[in-house]
Formats: sequence, structure tokens, C-alpha cells
Amino acid sequence: MFNPLDAFLGLFSLDIGIDLGTANTLVYVRGKGVIINEPSWVAIERDSNPLKVLAIGSEAKEMVGRTPANIVAIRPLRDGVISEFDVTKAMLDYYIKRAHSQLLLPFPRPRVVVGIPSGVTEVEKRAVYDAAISAGAREAYLIEEPMAAAIGAGLPVTEARGSMVVDIGGGTTEVGVFCLGGIVVSRSLRIAGDEMDEDITQYMRQKYNLFIGERMAERVKMTVGSAYPLDEELTMVMRGRNLVTGLPEAIEISSIEIRESLSNSVGIILDQVKDTLDETPPELVADLMETGICLAGGSSQLKGLSDRVSEETNMRAWVAQESMTCVARGAGKVLESLDTLREVLVSTDDRRPRQSSEF
Repeated sequence: MFNPLDAFLGLFSLDIGIDLGTANTLVYVRGKGVIINEPSWVAIERDSNPLKVLAIGSEAKEMVGRTPANIVAIRPLRDGVISEFDVTKAMLDYYIKRAHSQLLLPFPRPRVVVGIPSGVTEVEKRAVYDAAISAGAREAYLIEEPMAAAIGAGLPVTEARGSMVVDIGGGTTEVGVFCLGGIVVSRSLRIAGDEMDEDITQYMRQKYNLFIGERMAERVKMTVGSAYPLDEELTMVMRGRNLVTGLPEAIEISSIEIRESLSNSVGIILDQVKDTLDETPPELVADLMETGICLAGGSSQLKGLSDRVSEETNMRAWVAQESMTCVARGAGKVLESLDTLREVLVSTDDRRPRQSSEF
């Protein structure tokens, strides 16, 4: 049914794809590309009612571990789902308004597609849905992250041949096999970049009695972490607190040791990939042997991961171009071709996109 208000708002609003990630939130705007890529951190005043937000994104992440007693920096999403609804709503509202202000548009009432993990419950879907509407979206749609990643990576998901993506983010790993616009087999695993960081933290604690923070663990993973032997092994100095003396200490660590610390999480992810292939129909497996396995998501950039996947599966594997933005770009592309890609969207309880009546 034609709604004059929606038609008027559509002249001044955007079509936005959002990757609401555990580690980073990315915003894709139709015709402009990814214009926001910020950490999913929010700094709030402790025990404030109503909620008082002090900083969002990079500014909030800089406060981690450095806040006074009355301020707390948190991540409102854990394992790919909302754990703090009001904080997530405030974060989405901030990014939606920021996207409009950057493009000098007056009314922040966009159509929004948000990526969600494939293994979420109906309650978790509704939480994401309601957060998008509460944050100012005119219409809200949901799409499963492996499908969005595949579309963003340019895989032929609507064709009559199989394609496969492994989307490794901060909180979840999504594995999906696609054909004819649908997901044939999918697996969702709540082990990804965050667990890799925790593995490094535990390794340093057990082997060197060195207590390091989350940010140091992440930096080490990105700098010298690997899933496969490197042509030239790397080293890096890690700084933390010695648990025996209680004093600051610096230790030089090699990429070999970091690879050892990551072996458990990487092994579980590889098992998930092999289990997915085991459930895939043989005709699609034959297609995948030609097209290979696409790796997407920020954590897919771990050094040597594609080589490790290729070795374990006997299939070609490659990392998508701009792998970190695949989900956001895929979500945005769905809105660009909504008539042909509508079937890839996730239905909510009411089986239709919820629309906001506010102006």
C-alpha cells in the first residue's frame, strides 16, 4: 500500500547495510560504499538512568582499561548477538545519524538491512530488529551473515551452481554453502577472533606468568599470528604484568608460539568447515572443487589461514577482497536489488518488514 510519508522520506533518506559485529560495526550506504567502520564499543556512565552515553566507537575503545570508577566501556554485543539492548540502540542511532550527516541529508529515516548470525534464536532476531527500528530505521530487514558475506564477496549465490563462504568475525564463525539463492547447508560457531585473543592471553599466563590485556592480545594476533608456517617467522615484544612479582615485564614472542596458542580455536573452525562439507550434496561438492572456498570477515586475515584451509580440505581457498567489509557490502547490495534478492532475507515472526510510524 502506498504511503505518502514513506515516499517523501525516501527522497532524503538512505539505503543502509549494517554489519552489526561483535568487534566492529560497519555501515554501507548505497552508491557510496562503506562509510563507517568503527569498533563496537560504547562508553557509558555507570548506573545512569536514563542511559548516558559518553563515547562510541574508536573513542570508546581507547577508554578500555583506562576509565575512572563512574565510567564503564562495554561491548553491547557478545557472540554476534545483542547483550545490552539499550546500548546497542544508542550505538545504531549514532551511526545512522552520522551516516546521514556525512552526506548532508536532513532526515535520518533509512531503509536498513542488518546482518545476523545464522544460528540465532527468534528472540535474538527480534532484539536486532527492534533495535534497528528504535534507532530510527524507516524499514528494517534481516539477512543471515554467511549469505550477506557471499553476496558482498561477489559469489554467484543465485546461480545453479554451488558456492561456499567461511565468515570469521569477532564473535562468530559462519560457514555456508549456497545454490539458487538459498542456503543449502550452514553452520554457526561461537568461536572466532575473540576466542583467539583469549587463547593468546591464556597461553602467556600459563607459559610466562605474564598477564596481558585484550588489546595487546589482539595486536599480537594481527601482527605475528598465523595458522600455517610462515616463509619467515616473525617476533614481537609483548608487554604486561608478571603474575609472580606483580611488576611490569616485556617478553619477546615468536609467531611459532602464537601459532601454537591459536591451534585450538583454528582447529575447531577447520572441523566446522569439514563437517559442513560432509553434509553438502555431492553435486555441490563437485562445484566447490572448481570454485573453491571463500574466506570473509576480519579474522579471515589471519596469516596463512587460507593455506591451512586448503591443506585440510584438499580444495582451493582464498580470502575475499576487502574481507572485513563483505557482510556490510552484501547487506547493502540486497537493498539495491531488493526485487530479485528479497528471498535471501530472514523472516521475522510477523513475516514482513516492520516499519516505523514515527517522523
